[in-house]
Amino acid sequence: MVLPHHHEPIHWKIVWKRRLIIGSRWLHIYLSMVCFAVVLFFAITGLTLNHPDWFAGQQRVVEKGGALDPQWLKPKVNGPLIVDRLRGRGGIKGQPSEITSDDSQVTLSFKGPGYSADVFIDRDTGKFTLTETRMGFAAVLNDLHKGRDSGKIWAWLIDFSAVMLALISLTGLVILFFLAKRRVSGLVALAVGAVVCCLLFFMFVP
Repeated sequence: MVLPHHHEPIHWKIVWKRRLIIGSRWLHIYLSMVCFAVVLFFAITGLTLNHPDWFAGQQRVVEKGGALDPQWLKPKVNGPLIVDRLRGRGGIKGQPSEITSDDSQVTLSFKGPGYSADVFIDRDTGKFTLTETRMGFAAVLNDLHKGRDSGKIWAWLIDFSAVMLALISLTGLVILFFLAKRRVSGLVALAVGAVVCCLLFFMFVP
C-alpha cells in the first residue's frame, strides 16, 4: 500500500523573500527604463555644468527699442498689460522676476534658462530700451540641470527624478542582498566607492 505524499508547507519567510526579490527586480528594471531619459539628461548636463569653458563664446546680447502707451504707466503701472505687450511684440521670453518703478522710470527683468532680459521704460513717453541676453544652448541645459528660472513644473520633474533615482538605487541594493555569490564583492565595492568620495571631499575640496 502506497501512502499519499504530503508536500511540506512553504514557510512564510520564503514566500516573503521571493515576493521581495521579484518586486525589487520589476521596480528596478521598469523605473530604470522610465527614468532613462532623465538620468541621461542629468548625466550629460553634469559634464556641461562642470566644464563651462567648453562652450565659451556662445553668449549673444541684443539691444532693442520701442514704445508703450504712456497711459499704462500713470498713475499706476499696469504690470500684466506691459508684460503681455513686451512678450507679444518685443519677443521677450522667460518669466518676469521683478518690476520696480520710481517717478520717472519703470524697470522689468525677465529670467529663463540661459536667458535674461532687462527693460527700462520712460514713464512720461512710454519709450523703452531692451537688453536681451541669450547665453547659448549649453547654458540652457545647465540652468535646467540646476532648476534655475525653469518654473514649478520643471522643479517638480527634478524632485520626481530624485525620488526615482533613490528608488532605483535602493531596489538595486535589495537585489544585491539576494545574490549570494555577488553579495560580499558588491558590498565591498559600495563601501570603497563611499570611502573614496569621502576622502576626495575631505582632502581636496576647499
